[in-house]
Amino acid sequence: MADPIVAAIAFDGISPFHLSVPCLVFGEDRTVLGLPRFDFRICAIESGPIHTEAGLTVTAPHGLGSLDGADIVIVPSWRDLENPPSTFLAEALLRAHRNGALIVGLCLGTFAVAATGLLSGRRAATHWAYTEQLQALYPDIIVDADMLYIDNGDVLTSAGVAAGLDCCLHLVRARYGAEAALRLARQIVLSPHRQGGQAQFIERPIARTGNADRFTQALDTVRKTLGETHSLDSVAATAGLTRRTFTRRFQKSIGTSFGDWLTDQRVALAQRLLEATEKSMDMVAFEAGFGSATSLRQHFATRLKTSPVQYRREFSKSAQDERAASR
Repeated sequence: MADPIVAAIAFDGISPFHLSVPCLVFGEDRTVLGLPRFDFRICAIESGPIHTEAGLTVTAPHGLGSLDGADIVIVPSWRDLENPPSTFLAEALLRAHRNGALIVGLCLGTFAVAATGLLSGRRAATHWAYTEQLQALYPDIIVDADMLYIDNGDVLTSAGVAAGLDCCLHLVRARYGAEAALRLARQIVLSPHRQGGQAQFIERPIARTGNADRFTQALDTVRKTLGETHSLDSVAATAGLTRRTFTRRFQKSIGTSFGDWLTDQRVALAQRLLEATEKSMDMVAFEAGFGSATSLRQHFATRLKTSPVQYRREFSKSAQDERAASR
């Protein structure tokens, strides 16, 4: 089986910081983490050296012709938001999409993807400071300023640089499993899972007080005991806060509701159990805190658009071993 091809678009004036995001996730050999060996390509729009905005010069070994056959095409940023990409680039992206490639626009790269029409009538994310400009330029897109990343199945878009890493980690999780994504996050010292619906902009950091320490400890306790019952009131009490204060602090520090966060933590644990063990669906549901296999199936369908059985079939260790043996 051929290595998956991941192509990142580079251009004169690109930020090396933005370009480094796909390089970090897909440009190194991660086979020891259970990921495939990616055929990673930096594809330049123009021929010749690429001059970055930081003063570095980069030589890209590939042109846009190398997008043909790619499994994933990433536009890490964009240079001139008012001017759409050239017809040559737009046609290359559309051709790759028609051939089955996942198209990813990270941060301002969403502008380039939007210019192709691939986001027409669909939801999209970009850096929070540019959401109004994206909406004005492409009124047929549903721009969501509160999302870290949005997965439309065949097109992914994200907010700023850190959210671009979250988006790429989500991509790894969706295609290669939660355990592989967790190991990758640990290696690059990244939060293992920030859900796409978390807020881009947190109003203010939590103050370094005794209550803030108890707040953090309360969440850590929940993470370690997901199989137990955790109500909003009980966790707030553990944090030494009223329900109202806890809810407000949670929204400001995490960027989502406690209920959604708890469900995502439980789904992530269930994913790891399905990948790494042969426990029954009832036992996985119990240990992850869902109570029943029916509830587990409902949450998988809502959040992952698949069933626990299908997820295990795709990402369990035995399935990975079979795929590795067939290569």
